[in-house]
Amino acid sequence: MASVTLNINGVDRTIDDIDPSTPLLWALRDHLGLVGTKYSCGVGECGSCMVLLDGAPLPSCLVSVDSLAGEAITTIEGIAEKDGSLHPVQEAWIEHDVAQCGYCQSGQIVAAVALLKSNPKPSDDDIKSAMSDNLCRCGTYKRIHEAIKTASKGGAA
Repeated sequence: MASVTLNINGVDRTIDDIDPSTPLLWALRDHLGLVGTKYSCGVGECGSCMVLLDGAPLPSCLVSVDSLAGEAITTIEGIAEKDGSLHPVQEAWIEHDVAQCGYCQSGQIVAAVALLKSNPKPSDDDIKSAMSDNLCRCGTYKRIHEAIKTASKGGAA
């Protein structure tokens, strides 16, 4: 067991008495109480546990906490603006009524934020490609796609 300090949503957070090989997902959920990041497949195939690592999407179930020192980690809890206003992707998600069961939505939103950060005006193919690792059992892919298009045009109306 060890102590690990991680930069989560812009704040250094120290976790004491943790196995350094613990996946980030479980450190977030069980040690830090950040439960917006969801567990689903556990093998990096579904996208439910997606976080941003220095701005790039990463399945948090695949990376251990001992490999993350000095990295900036953003969870769904850190996507909104510091003043509490929603990110344009979150606004678009609401506008397009994307969520059904909602389980995959934090990972979907995080991946969409990463896409728009790297490509502010994505084509339809860019969106399909960037979001292909995120599964939605409810099948709201069309609404997800439309929400990303809306956010790419400067946010929800």
